[in-house]
Amino acid sequence: MIKIVLIDDDPISTFVTEKLIHKNIKIPCQIFTFDNALDALKNIYTIEPNYLFLDLNMPEMTGWDFLEEFEPHYKNPEIYILSSSVDERDISKASEYQQVKKYLSKPLIKQYIKLIFGNSERPD
Repeated sequence: MIKIVLIDDDPISTFVTEKLIHKNIKIPCQIFTFDNALDALKNIYTIEPNYLFLDLNMPEMTGWDFLEEFEPHYKNPEIYILSSSVDERDISKASEYQQVKKYLSKPLIKQYIKLIFGNSERPD
């Protein structure tokens, strides 16, 4: 079973992302959602996710702050920035983090799911 962490302070975005993942991937998965990066950081080491979707603009601790603090102990999850920001500076900054696989614009769409999880799917 793969473990996926969603960190986003927008409950609608989280709901849509979660439903889209469940509907479009064939492998068993468990999704953990956090509405703030501080809580995610406290719990992520016990979860040991395979994939992490991270919003950038959140109160208290931003996605950038999370990336600075997060140091995986056992597995390196694939991290995807999932943001409504289309600012080129954010996109460029994301590429400076080795652990960030890709910068994706909200909302998450089916094509992104296929791109991210395509190699993990079980054949029909």
